[in-house]
Amino acid sequence: MIVYDRLKSEYCLTLSLLEKEIFGEDAWSEDDFRETICCDYAYYLVAKDGDEIIGCAGLRNMCGDADITNVFVRDGYRRRGIAEEMLKKLMEESRGIGARNFTLEVRSSNYAAIRLYEKLGFVSEGVRPGFYDHPKEDALIYWIRND
Repeated sequence: MIVYDRLKSEYCLTLSLLEKEIFGEDAWSEDDFRETICCDYAYYLVAKDGDEIIGCAGLRNMCGDADITNVFVRDGYRRRGIAEEMLKKLMEESRGIGARNFTLEVRSSNYAAIRLYEKLGFVSEGVRPGFYDHPKEDALIYWIRND
């Protein structure tokens, strides 16, 4: 059974290794994850199957606009609704820190993620040319606006 937990310091190393496995050189370091724990404007959820960490989703809220910074699920657990469930919980629970609108960037070639974000109500509002480095690729900018 998949459970969702808030980010804790003991998860940071595993999350950084998992994200590196998925995203390569664009992944966050252990220190990047550890840094977010202290931020009162950040909200991160970790998906676990028993004791195994299988995914993460997080955001940083700035004046009501929440930037979703990380969404990933371990290979072998994808296409089971885990990312969708994490995002729903993340957006619902982050309202407690003042999040009203939600934005994110996604690689223009990441069709599975784009389908998920659109299913959740995100709307494409622009492009950041050359946003990603490994490999170089544009990012699509998505929003859910509730104002």
